[in-house]
Amino acid sequence: MRLHPILAALRRHKTGVALIALQIALTLAIVCNAIFIIGQRIARMDRPTGVAEEGLIRISQQWLDAPAGDDAAAVEQLDAMQRTDLAVLRDLPDVQEVAASTSMPLQGMIWSGYLTLAPQSTGPDVQAAYYYGDEHLRSTLGLRLVAGRDFTADEIRHHAIRSTAVSPVVIVSQPVADALFPRGDALGKTIYQDGKPAAIVGIVQRLQTPTLSKWGGGWSYNSVLEPVRLDDATASYAVRAKPGRGQAAMREARKALLAVDPMRLMPDSWGIQPFSEIRAKVYRADRGMAMLMGAISLILLCVTAAGIVGLTSFWVGQRRKQIGVRRALGARKLDVLRHFLLENLFIAGIGATLGLLLAVGLNIWLMRHYALDRLPMAYVLVGMAAMLLLGQAAAYVPARRASRVPPVVATRSV
Repeated sequence: MRLHPILAALRRHKTGVALIALQIALTLAIVCNAIFIIGQRIARMDRPTGVAEEGLIRISQQWLDAPAGDDAAAVEQLDAMQRTDLAVLRDLPDVQEVAASTSMPLQGMIWSGYLTLAPQSTGPDVQAAYYYGDEHLRSTLGLRLVAGRDFTADEIRHHAIRSTAVSPVVIVSQPVADALFPRGDALGKTIYQDGKPAAIVGIVQRLQTPTLSKWGGGWSYNSVLEPVRLDDATASYAVRAKPGRGQAAMREARKALLAVDPMRLMPDSWGIQPFSEIRAKVYRADRGMAMLMGAISLILLCVTAAGIVGLTSFWVGQRRKQIGVRRALGARKLDVLRHFLLENLFIAGIGATLGLLLAVGLNIWLMRHYALDRLPMAYVLVGMAAMLLLGQAAAYVPARRASRVPPVVATRSV
């Protein structure tokens, strides 16, 4: 089929061609970036935390009758209250294990610092999150120990939350070990936490930091376990329930803790919650963004397809006599069908090419104003192919109707 009849027909409908091409271009630009954002949100939500999430529970509470001050007597009393809570929780029938735990992945509360190989930073300077807890912390969180050992009971220290003391032993995540010791010989080595020495006695495979903030994105898995119970008016615990007994364990834990000391604040909204609920709350905005972008993309695609169907149907109605003449001169149904599909493909090709430029431009604007990553060209190329297929599918029905126009139409008056 020659291209000249197609170009001649399109020149007579410049406005319609321009509108459909622009609609395709805008749809392609928006949908490509929307799908890219959806992919990023899904990847963010699917990131592994490193902990065994099933059956994991976080308890956060505050004693209303806690002693004030950071003197030795107050610190000892606070630690005694914390140890009493841990013992009570450990004795519950539906609890498998429990540990003192200041933070959890995704939970938000974070202590962090810098790790070096010398007191004065002369080598690798690695930022990491500190997880304070006792000898049960690693096993309660379900972290995989790839080298070394757990903390022992006699290595556990306790001090006030504002103390600057550092434990002489730590367990680090594999990314920390690799960053500080690229040759893989981190176990047993001494590192410096904010200038103070500590020996690495264990390495866990992975442990995500508590924060999802942008400032922590470059070190999301740099974590250090500290054998320290922090003593304060607030205390947090990690609890691992027995399989299938999570809800029962949470109910028992609340009753048992209030029975020990009813003068404590433990709201339903955040006092005792399963890790699955923490994950759902943290990623609520990402999930909402993905759903919104998906809905916008679907609407745009439907509107674009409807526009192509409408315009092609309008052209078919206008050109029925011309189609009849072509059929009378020997054109087959396939020739008419091919003409309208090629005509639509030409328009969609113009729109897709313009859409490629708009998609890249929109991505550059988003990178500049919203710190979005660069859009891979594969997204745009796949989007162009999808838009061309969508255009052909949308034009097929009216084009097929045009191919069925009988030759006798040529003999009818306008």
